[in-house]
Amino acid sequence: MARHQDFQLGLFSANTASGLSITTVPERWSGEWEDNLRLALMAEEAGIDFLLPVARWTDWGPDTAFHESALETVTWATGLLAATSRIRVFATVHTAFHHPLVAAKQLATMDHIGRGRAGLNIVAGWHAPEYAMFGLELPSEHDDRYALAQEWWDVVRRVWAEAEPFDHKGRFFELERVVGRPKPYNGSGLPIINAGSSKQGRAFAARNADHAFTSVGGPEDGAGVVAAIEADARANGREVGVFTFGHVSCRPTEQEAKDHLRHYAQDNADWPAVEEVMRLQGLHAQSFSPEMLATFRDRFAAGHGGYPLVGDPDQVAERIIAFAEAGFAGMTLSFLDYTGELPYFVQEVLPRLERAGIRAPRPADG
Repeated sequence: MARHQDFQLGLFSANTASGLSITTVPERWSGEWEDNLRLALMAEEAGIDFLLPVARWTDWGPDTAFHESALETVTWATGLLAATSRIRVFATVHTAFHHPLVAAKQLATMDHIGRGRAGLNIVAGWHAPEYAMFGLELPSEHDDRYALAQEWWDVVRRVWAEAEPFDHKGRFFELERVVGRPKPYNGSGLPIINAGSSKQGRAFAARNADHAFTSVGGPEDGAGVVAAIEADARANGREVGVFTFGHVSCRPTEQEAKDHLRHYAQDNADWPAVEEVMRLQGLHAQSFSPEMLATFRDRFAAGHGGYPLVGDPDQVAERIIAFAEAGFAGMTLSFLDYTGELPYFVQEVLPRLERAGIRAPRPADG
């Protein structure tokens, strides 16, 4: 497949305690606001393209620190947009938990604060304990979750587009004399990511998103996923890029990187939390196939099932380049300690990606 010359890199799940690492080590990511602010400024200076949060409303149980705290994503993104000037910041919004009229105004306001740098990650939801906490029942059929997501997005998009009041009567929402101002900053809406790996999620992305965000085993099987999503998008008269996610353990030598990974993701993994996350994903989500869930136990401990980018800078760069060559438009990264590990990645890996031609050199001032 054609290599993406403008391969995007984002940081994923920094708004949560432990990020994506399901571990008990004390140096795990705090998820606190001050650390997020420091990370955002660091990422912007480094030329990282975007920040993407996880929307999490409840923890994984009383005996684990994984995601025991999570900053709400719309307010998190708004604060970071106000503190930065170039980087794009996404909010992740559950369509089941946010009324579309409230979300439309929140997101437009966020976009004005960021002067056009806000983005929206639409998620249809899968985590049954969160639904129960909201007094809702998780629809058993994936089709129903995405039917709600489609109607939700249709309403939000219409609020942003319509100049005059309108009524809406659908399966999930009945609304009268709807108005919504301000419109998004540039008048054309926000960049949209849809996070979903089920067939319904990928179809939703093909119809609605700018980028589909999906899990894959690696660049080899991912090439077929990219081709399928892009074909579905073309059938809808659209173009959609595809993102995936990976966790980084990059050190001067391969052995040091493997030792670091083993330290936090095997010797000190939070195995009860790993098992609970995998149990709930297997029961309620279709982001990972049964085969992936059966073989990805170590990947879940290291980075919630993301692809392992483990090794010295050459090895990590080579794997990222392989995703670009497979046709991916970009990927998100997570680290055990984002601010502690990002500088080495920026210093050593980004120049290799630039020399490979998948990313433009950073501006002289950044």
